[in-house]
Amino acid sequence: MRASLLQIAVDEGESVDSRRARMVSLVREQAGADLVVLPELWTTGAFAYERFAEEAEPLEGPTYEAMAKAASDAGVWLHAGSIPERAPEGPLYNTSLVFSPSGELAAAYRKIHRFGFDKGEAVLMGAGSELVTVRLPETTLGLATCYDLRFPELFRGLVDAGAETLVLPAGWPERRRSHWTLLAQARAVENQSFVLACGTAGTHAGVPQAGHSIVVDPWGEVLAEAGAGEEILTVEFDPAKVAVTREQFPALKDRVLGLERPRGAS
Repeated sequence: MRASLLQIAVDEGESVDSRRARMVSLVREQAGADLVVLPELWTTGAFAYERFAEEAEPLEGPTYEAMAKAASDAGVWLHAGSIPERAPEGPLYNTSLVFSPSGELAAAYRKIHRFGFDKGEAVLMGAGSELVTVRLPETTLGLATCYDLRFPELFRGLVDAGAETLVLPAGWPERRRSHWTLLAQARAVENQSFVLACGTAGTHAGVPQAGHSIVVDPWGEVLAEAGAGEEILTVEFDPAKVAVTREQFPALKDRVLGLERPRGAS
């Protein structure tokens, strides 16, 4: 498979409409890739808390429509990062969207673990409750978002639901970049899965972003890593390596704890 991770900067001087149009153009340029991945909350910036309510949109809003068309135009599977979703019942959610090469919505994932402790996303957005997987011709994706990376039980649940490639959009801060790399490799090793983690560049609401989008193989080897600035990180990987790794080193078969049935897998 060929995957492209679009590590863009969220500049407060750029309008959401302009950034959305720029992202559409970038996705279209990835024609020939199998999978394209965008960062978390790229329409607003992951730390621009005061803009969440103002920029929130329904699931099938302008970003949905633009990304569906971009996926269809490029003929790619598109993980369109996440948006601040305003649900019909009122709450906001940090919601990821995945589109098929025909532009159909294949999955939506509402972020389960909200960052901020007693402020920010943790109080402004609702929490998702369902694990979500997406079956591609070559592999099954397991969906997670940013702060989720710190909770290994979520990823083990995704593996139990059939995930082989773990995809994670993020707006990870520079001051904890070492954790980003460490945890991406840890999730790959312990789940014997590929990890594709796409972050943002620049500064969001005064918070410098880590960048350094990363692709890790099931043995924890880094296949590709971006720098700190805007960058398109493209990598080719063999999804069959997951089954080979799990057969050569069958650690997952020795699990004793946490074998309850996963909730909400699709």
